[in-house]
Parts: sequence; C-alpha cells; structure tokens
Amino acid sequence: MTWFVTTSQSAEEDIQDAAEWYEARSGGLGDRLVDDARALQSRMARNPMQFASVYRDARKAALRRFPYLLIFRVFGDEVRIVGCFHNRRDPRRWRSRID
Repeated sequence: MTWFVTTSQSAEEDIQDAAEWYEARSGGLGDRLVDDARALQSRMARNPMQFASVYRDARKAALRRFPYLLIFRVFGDEVRIVGCFHNRRDPRRWRSRID
C-alpha cells in the first residue's frame, strides 16, 4: 500500500523558511534541503508507520542531512505533514499544530 502524502501550508512555509536560511549561507544548500525533505516524503508514502510516534497520534521523521524533523499524522491512507522543525526547537511549537 502507498499512502497519499499532503503537506499543510504551515509545513510548506517551514520548509521554505529553512531552505532560504541555508541558501543565504551557501548557494545550492537550500535546494538540497528541499530535495532531502521530498525524499523523506517518498519514504513516508511507502511506510509511515516506520517512524516513531512522538505525541498523541503524531509521528516524526528526520531529514538525513539536515537537523530538521517532519511532524505528521496518518489518517487512513493519507499522511498529513503538519510541520518542519529544527531538532533543537521547543516541542511545544509543533505540538500546537496537533492540538
């Protein structure tokens, strides 16, 4: 089974903000972050249950080359990404999107 992955507007903005921050530091690095996030979304579509549950029904998936997490929920055959957060940020920031 393949799950359908959707991304909230807030999560898209999170990814874009992170990409812009990295791009300002080194040309092309922002694109690499976006590529890493898209690759992770493909892994999530194949088996979202492989990722750890972190809060209520929310799960987290770590980007491979960047210190960011995609926070998501599974609803039937849909994986809904609700945010992209730096590993060191206060978890209350992403938990507010779950509640």
